[in-house]
Amino acid sequence: MRQGSRSGQRVKDPHANRTKAGKVSTAAPSIAGLQKQLNARSRELKEAREHQTAIAEVLQIINSSQGDLAPVFDGILQRAIRLCDAAFGNLWLYEGEKFDLVAAQGPFPSSYLEMLSQAGQHAGPHTAMRRAVLTQQTIQIPDYQLEQAYLDRDPVAVATAEVGNARTILAVPMVGEARALGVFFVYRQEVRSFSKRQIALLQSFAAQAVIAMENARLLTETREALEQQTATADVLRVISRSAFNLQAVLDTLVTSATQLCDADAGIIWLRKDDLFHAGAAAGFSPEEMAFFRDNPRSIRDKSLAPRVLRSRQTEHIPDRSLDPEFAFPGMPSLPSKSMLGVPLLRNDLVEGVFTLTRVNVAPFTPRQIALVESFADQAVIAISNVELFQQVQASTRELSQSLEDLRMAQDRLVQTEKLASLGQLTAGIAHEIKNPLNFVNNFSALSAELIEEMKDMLSDVSLDKNKREDLDEIAQMLKSNLDKVVQHGKRADSIVKNMLLHSRQGSGEHRPVDINAIVDESLNLAYHGARAENTGFNIAMHRSFDPAGGMADGYPQEITRALLNLISNGFYAATKRKADVGDGFEPTLTATTKNLGDKVEIRIRDNGTGIPTELKEKIFNPFFTTKPAGEGTGLGLSMSHDIVVKQHGGTIDVVSEPGAFTEFRIVLPRAGAALIKSGEEG
Repeated sequence: MRQGSRSGQRVKDPHANRTKAGKVSTAAPSIAGLQKQLNARSRELKEAREHQTAIAEVLQIINSSQGDLAPVFDGILQRAIRLCDAAFGNLWLYEGEKFDLVAAQGPFPSSYLEMLSQAGQHAGPHTAMRRAVLTQQTIQIPDYQLEQAYLDRDPVAVATAEVGNARTILAVPMVGEARALGVFFVYRQEVRSFSKRQIALLQSFAAQAVIAMENARLLTETREALEQQTATADVLRVISRSAFNLQAVLDTLVTSATQLCDADAGIIWLRKDDLFHAGAAAGFSPEEMAFFRDNPRSIRDKSLAPRVLRSRQTEHIPDRSLDPEFAFPGMPSLPSKSMLGVPLLRNDLVEGVFTLTRVNVAPFTPRQIALVESFADQAVIAISNVELFQQVQASTRELSQSLEDLRMAQDRLVQTEKLASLGQLTAGIAHEIKNPLNFVNNFSALSAELIEEMKDMLSDVSLDKNKREDLDEIAQMLKSNLDKVVQHGKRADSIVKNMLLHSRQGSGEHRPVDINAIVDESLNLAYHGARAENTGFNIAMHRSFDPAGGMADGYPQEITRALLNLISNGFYAATKRKADVGDGFEPTLTATTKNLGDKVEIRIRDNGTGIPTELKEKIFNPFFTTKPAGEGTGLGLSMSHDIVVKQHGGTIDVVSEPGAFTEFRIVLPRAGAALIKSGEEG
């Protein structure tokens, strides 16, 4: 290597030697000098290889750490201490104004770490870590005991110099995205400066630590995003499967949010008028849940949910103890420190509040807040879906009921029109038939009398025995035939009278009728009438009359006629089943009344043979009967339907199970007959 003189003289050849005569000698350099150069070069190569190996090892640790920074920091410190010939080292992360000790390596007293971790959180302005962060430059302190921070008795400097016995310090900032993320320290316990090569190595390690931190941050964000996407997908799946089960959706939302946001507990408050009720919760004890259920939050108190209601925006309380306005009435020992409240907004109105809490002071991150706000939106959607579903269900029920009422009204209208037309036709036919029928009946009876007179007159006529016997036989046959004509004529006359009754729109005057009394009277009339026709007739009758049955405007005779038809049919069906079943069966008929406000209900139920399903729609048709020929005209139920529906504006329905029972249900408006009559007059 050439050297130059300060005076600008020519450079001398270091290998040239002058002889005593003053001549220059070009003898070879000494072996010792060459060996020294070789050793230095060998050390440099060894250090370079060690540094390269250490950097490669650190990179390998970073690749295998999977986002865990602890083994990365420990690995960097171990190699830095060894390669820099240091006594110990530590690594600090910097966030805001706070330093956190995250790694330490070396033989030092345990009390050193305790003092350092406590004091380092608020390092003074003259400390190496504060200066390295502010300047973002590497700082080497040859003797820490001569530094201003130590002379000022800064706790960090005192702990480092006296407890750690550190003298020479090297502080390398970890800089990423134009800001200091932390500081990397190595210490020597004697005064001996670090070389430029060692400083460069430590700076390389600091850069590797920054890369590891960035990788960990990206990996953590990726994991959090994946977890949030998975949780959101789970919530959406629950919403889709339980679209109309609000409780299941709310339970899933609050449980997922509590887990993903590392919260200790969560609760969804649902607003109803001036109170917030606990809709779903996670992480609370049974005693706490019981308290929440029994003590809904008032919108006027100073707890979190009412605060969110007033601001209508997300409320974040990093430390409840530092918030003088917060209060949770009735629960002064609330353990939560950090709290988050997100409104459930719908149409700019707060429907509820989604809250998360942490026992320790640990503020929620912006990503976590955004997740809870997303879940709050899902809760609002779920609430809206359930309300819409309930509205649709209610509308569907109303439409179904309206459709059923319309169908029944149409059926009654068709039946009424059919009966009205048939009634008019029946009345005309009945009147036309009655005159010739009267003629037949009268002349049949008169002809029977004339035969008797003829027999008396012929008794004096002399006839032989055979002729008289023949004449008497013919006279008897004529009389027998005329008696049958009279008998069937009377039956035909009865049918005509019923037809006229069926076609009649009213009978007598209408007046208030005591429903309980007229049902009881009809039961007695029907029973005694059945006993008069058949002395062996017997049936158990049960009465269950509502004391508030009250009065209804109507035609008493017509209502009685309708009830007699229903009761008589019940007697017939129960007696027939008794004949079919035999001993052990007791015919029974039950009559009940019930107050329905502006209407009154009458039920006639028997335990007879029942009505086949396919015949129930026909039983109110005129001339339709299930009785054998000659036992019924088929006009009784048709006439009862006419009396209830046309004359009194009521309804009559039947429920029956073949082989078990039949029940007729009559509903009469209390002002039915009067309304019908006023409508006719109008």
